[in-house]
Amino acid sequence: MTTSLLLDGISQRTLQTSRLTMAYLTTGQGATPVVLVHGNCSSSLFFQDFMLALAATGSYTVYAPDMRGYGESETLPVDATRGVRDYSDDLAAFVQALNLPPFHLLGWSLGGNIIMQYAIDYPGTARTLLLEASGSPYGFGGSKDAAGTPTWLDSAGSGGGTVNADFVKSLQSGDRGSGPTSSRTTMNAFYFKPPFQVSSEREEIYVSAILSTKVTPGNYPGDMLPSENWPGIAPGKQGVNNALAPKYLNQSALVDIADKPPILWFHGADDQIVSDTSMFDIGFLGQLGVIPGWPGAQIYPPQPMKTQIRTLLESYQANGGNYQEHVLPECGHSPHIEKQDEVLKLCTEFMDAL
Repeated sequence: MTTSLLLDGISQRTLQTSRLTMAYLTTGQGATPVVLVHGNCSSSLFFQDFMLALAATGSYTVYAPDMRGYGESETLPVDATRGVRDYSDDLAAFVQALNLPPFHLLGWSLGGNIIMQYAIDYPGTARTLLLEASGSPYGFGGSKDAAGTPTWLDSAGSGGGTVNADFVKSLQSGDRGSGPTSSRTTMNAFYFKPPFQVSSEREEIYVSAILSTKVTPGNYPGDMLPSENWPGIAPGKQGVNNALAPKYLNQSALVDIADKPPILWFHGADDQIVSDTSMFDIGFLGQLGVIPGWPGAQIYPPQPMKTQIRTLLESYQANGGNYQEHVLPECGHSPHIEKQDEVLKLCTEFMDAL
């Protein structure tokens, strides 16, 4: 990595785990570890200012790994038939290799799914779960109610085939321009709530982070299969977007884990990515007329993503856990950037209350 991508006070290191070689950023010398897990089309670089703010409290040592197929970590294929378990197993190998004492775990977007899976599969090791603009426990696309019921048996309308092909081409070509499907334009339109923008220096760092996404058959966005069901494509078996298909991802088991860490769920009121009216959801795009042939709300409604998360967390609480929800007004998909001071206060008060 070029040093120009790293802020003063942030160190990048490499760790050989039992599963793969992982790059990570770290800062701070506090007694309490906090691990930050990034989302899709992203990397640890998006966390740097927030890491420095956490470290400045004096309470935390902060770690932000690049997950497989992102940033500077090793590019290994994702077995989508395991849901996001490849990522959660990688996360477990990472914290084990660091020999961390009990730690706090924040997951942003896809990272939220990863840390929920981690809590299911590795109970009793995370002190808290901080879900930032988390994906639904039933994945992205192809489900239709609060319980996450798949719209079709083959999960048509989810997976690798639903990604904008021009955006994929822009990633492959390393496009740093401002075309309609470039990383820069996509970030400013959807990662943040317009007209919010970061400084030109940060924008270049974040564009580099997005462009670190590895476009390979086993990584982003994943393969696809033809389907007789609308919209004619179903998830394949490899890659990150297929790992989020409801055919393979169902995290309702979170409700039943014996060791229930406290959960803080915070999200932007104006998130256009994870939303009950997501601009990336096939059902909602069909309703808007963007994708032709939509069979109607009775058959293929928009995925109620936030309703699904809230319903699961209410069940988690009813089953002996506890959670808090905070909605940040005038905020999109990246609260730790758009509303850093507010998010820092939310997270530190939540973690320090234990």
